[in-house]
Amino acid sequence: MAKAKTPRIPKPKATKNVLQMPDNPKAGNGFSPIDLESEIRLRAYELYEQRGSTPGNEAEDWLTAEREILSRHTQQTHTA
Repeated sequence: MAKAKTPRIPKPKATKNVLQMPDNPKAGNGFSPIDLESEIRLRAYELYEQRGSTPGNEAEDWLTAEREILSRHTQQTHTA
């Protein structure tokens, strides 16, 4: 008598994480934490694109963008 085959369970396919362009980065003159986050997200996406849209450096892009945006806003508040 032949041995019954066990059903094969397909392996889950690897998903590719793709960054998406953020929504409107500037919504007014007042700077709230939401505005800053949007600006940081936009700048991080720009850095990602400048690197050739290759994944793997998301944290570095975010930290660089955060440093640039916060530095710029600090300068604007001190000069205003």
